[in-house]
Amino acid sequence: MKNSKTTFIDYVKIYCKSGNGGKGSAHFFRSRIQPKGGPDGGDGGRGGHIILKGNSNFWTLLHLKYTKHIKAGHGGDGGKNTSTGANGKDIIIEVPLGTIVKDANSHEFLFEITEANEDSILLKGGLGGRGNVHFKNSVRQSPRYAQPGKIGLENAYILELKILADVGLVGFPNAGKSTLLSRVTAAKPKIADYEFTTLTPNLGIVDYRDGQSFIMADIPGIISGASDGKGLGHRFLRHIERNTCLLFLISVESDDIMKNYFTLLSELEKYNPELLDKDKLLVITKSDILGQELEEEISKSIPIKHIFISSITNYNLDKLKDSIWHLLTSN
Repeated sequence: MKNSKTTFIDYVKIYCKSGNGGKGSAHFFRSRIQPKGGPDGGDGGRGGHIILKGNSNFWTLLHLKYTKHIKAGHGGDGGKNTSTGANGKDIIIEVPLGTIVKDANSHEFLFEITEANEDSILLKGGLGGRGNVHFKNSVRQSPRYAQPGKIGLENAYILELKILADVGLVGFPNAGKSTLLSRVTAAKPKIADYEFTTLTPNLGIVDYRDGQSFIMADIPGIISGASDGKGLGHRFLRHIERNTCLLFLISVESDDIMKNYFTLLSELEKYNPELLDKDKLLVITKSDILGQELEEEISKSIPIKHIFISSITNYNLDKLKDSIWHLLTSN
């Protein structure tokens, strides 16, 4: 069931058309002193561009959800006295950092916006036509024609947002990702005990020592088959690509922690093998139900780097921050 109040939109399709170039002028100079002057027609102005620009204050493509058709202004026509027509109005589309652009027909990747105020021309406006002053020569003294402006370009594009965050929380539904994010940041994700509580990524800033900080993203829960598009798999996995390091959260209540860990790895690998090159840390959640002896016993069965935590009691959360900071700064 769709949530009509959803404000996080990470995929939109837009249709764009740049402006036409203005016509060149075929005007001739006239005055009482010079009733039959030469050509003085100016050039037409160029059509407006369609430009994408990064805005660090945006975190969703929601503002483009209902803006399906975007058209730039047309260039003005050239005038007398070699005056050039005005350029058409450029349309600047502001997008969140991490937005990628694809051709909607071929699905070819075109470019991405990753920095604030970074801009890239999506569609160039048509060139203005040249006025008749350009066509005068020793043979042709009075050219009575000028160029028409070039027609603007048009195309449909797909904009996809990939969350830019230092740390991505990966895990099955109800692994404790949202709870952890709410404990170590000021984020207020919705938390409840049912599948897909988190339907959109949540971001939070984690304060570290000496005024340092890093950004943590709660990626919605992965299920088996996510890499094949099961559930909302592709939408979720796309955001992991931008994370510097990944925390794999698995509840201590799991029947087989390592089996679940390898299932998560498998889904990431099938979606994009390069995801496995990221620094990783296994985080075993809900560990407040364990005693020291049981924790040590379980730890012996886990052959990879791991840490036990409890977001309820804050157990090992400072140690977790230290481990994350080491991952972020060790390269």
